[in-house]
Amino acid sequence: MADYSNTELGKDTVYSTSYDPALLDPIPRAIAREQLEAAGGPLPDFIGVDLWTGFEVSWLNTYGMPQVAIVEFLVPCTSVNIVESKSFKLYLNSFNQTQFESQQAVQECMAADLSAAAQGDVEIIFYQLAEYNGFRPVTEPQGQCLDQQHIAIDCYTPNPDFLVLDKAEDEGKVVAETVYSHLLRTNCPVTDQPDWASLYISYQGAQIDRAGLLKYLVSFRQHQDFHEQCVEKIYADIMQRCQPEQLDVYARYMRRGGLDINPFRSSRYPFPPGHRQVRQ
Repeated sequence: MADYSNTELGKDTVYSTSYDPALLDPIPRAIAREQLEAAGGPLPDFIGVDLWTGFEVSWLNTYGMPQVAIVEFLVPCTSVNIVESKSFKLYLNSFNQTQFESQQAVQECMAADLSAAAQGDVEIIFYQLAEYNGFRPVTEPQGQCLDQQHIAIDCYTPNPDFLVLDKAEDEGKVVAETVYSHLLRTNCPVTDQPDWASLYISYQGAQIDRAGLLKYLVSFRQHQDFHEQCVEKIYADIMQRCQPEQLDVYARYMRRGGLDINPFRSSRYPFPPGHRQVRQ
């Protein structure tokens, strides 16, 4: 595993009382991707974004009155870097006591800073609190939940050998389905703090064995890595082991410190579905 001890996660926290873009701590995506390729061969092609949601975004207007918003940050998976999450939170907090002429000025400032840190075009969407539920409703997942299977599990480190095709299905039969699990747990590679997520997998191809798929997802329970890199590993393992014609992998992680991270990787769609799930 890569050494991330020099990131903000490995340091004592100092809270800035004024806007400071230098707080952003970029981490090259290539670090984890090279490790994945070393372990399993060339990565499959994918598109997608890391959708961050900021629930504690606040700044001052020119009269000193606090302003608040819910903000989405869409970081393309083609960006050179991810942004380390603690540094992202500290950066957003640095706006709290800083005056801006308008919400547009805040949005443009954040877009410029985050695009520079990520080395990719970061899109930012501001929502007023009263309108957010209309744009991002909490909805029941579509598809088949994997979690009610009665199976024995004793492996809690990633094991792609669990990913097999369903032998009960006719050979050559193509299915198109969405399955999901609320049981994904991964861990921060610096603090070892657990990160919880619901994971959605949509694919077209030969039927994937559901018991094996659930065992595989649960096997991440003691795995240490960042959210984005866990999703890319899941995507790569499914593509390499099951070889679907089309594949989408979408993790909705629980928020921490006012931020949630929702990585989406797909063979066909650039953006994920526009919903939240109940734990968000």
